[in-house]
Amino acid sequence: MAIVVTGAAGFIGFNVSRLLLERGEEVIGIDNLNDYYSVDLKKDRLAEIADNSAFTFLKLDFSDFEALKAALDQHDVKKVIHLGAQAGVRYSLTNPFAYAKSNLIGHLNIMEYCRHAKGFEHLVYASSSSVYGGNKNMPFSVDDRVDNPVSLYAATKKSDELMSQSYAHLYRMPQTGLRFFTVYGPWGRPDMAMWIFAKKILAGEPIPVFNHGDMLRDFTFIEDIIDGIVRCLDHPPQDDGTMHTIGSDAPHRVYNIGNNHTVKLLDMIHVLEDALGQKAEMEMLPIQPGDVRETAADISAIQNDLGFQPKTRIEDGIPKFIHWYKQYHQIN
Repeated sequence: MAIVVTGAAGFIGFNVSRLLLERGEEVIGIDNLNDYYSVDLKKDRLAEIADNSAFTFLKLDFSDFEALKAALDQHDVKKVIHLGAQAGVRYSLTNPFAYAKSNLIGHLNIMEYCRHAKGFEHLVYASSSSVYGGNKNMPFSVDDRVDNPVSLYAATKKSDELMSQSYAHLYRMPQTGLRFFTVYGPWGRPDMAMWIFAKKILAGEPIPVFNHGDMLRDFTFIEDIIDGIVRCLDHPPQDDGTMHTIGSDAPHRVYNIGNNHTVKLLDMIHVLEDALGQKAEMEMLPIQPGDVRETAADISAIQNDLGFQPKTRIEDGIPKFIHWYKQYHQIN
């Protein structure tokens, strides 16, 4: 039996694929290797696991259903971790069609494939903390209403949750959606703040500090994230009449997966400075369209159900990221 991981060349997809391989699973990785950010970085991630005989990589676009079906029909697929998507809040302002194609059509295609797969067991998929939009209730709870997105990216992720709820109800297909909160760590994404800041500080360039530094985030280390993903994978919601979602007994759950500890942006920058051994020059800027001032995760649901407990503080996680960053870029 193979576990399919979409977005396998991506930050989270690569790391969860590596963890699954380490515990002896057969993994089929799917990615279209698009150029939203460095294709070389994506290829370098894949190179880390390419020699494992239990790993098969398929270069394809899952928004093409026929290509997806033709590639996977050769395998015995019982579980899927669907992490592939068009990422980024700000990019959705300039290239909205990419989000409709990958995040809406792509998610539908994955569900359609899974519901026809013989003996299919569980679909775990990536949602996002962005679905909370301008929610003022802190910390964000999975029971909060999330029908006020402030970006198209967030709207597509909430749409994915709704589509999954309908498929779980109609076809009794077990699914778990995960709302990730600001993931960082080794092999991270160059479009995210921690990478951007590290690069600019090392180059002696000013870093853009939005909302004049009045921002708070629930920074979550990659090792904690993939631990949570695999816990979910191993425990599909049961179709036993349990109310997994308010008003529904469909086998579908949505969890927040974060660090459970909100950090001020300026505090994160100070830890980054310490890890780099260099001070940052800050360019204070207004908040960007589609962004939110604060995110904070109430993770009590995934803690109570699955025993998930994030372990990594930024004081420990950021130095690990910087150590990897300097090695990867061959910086002394």
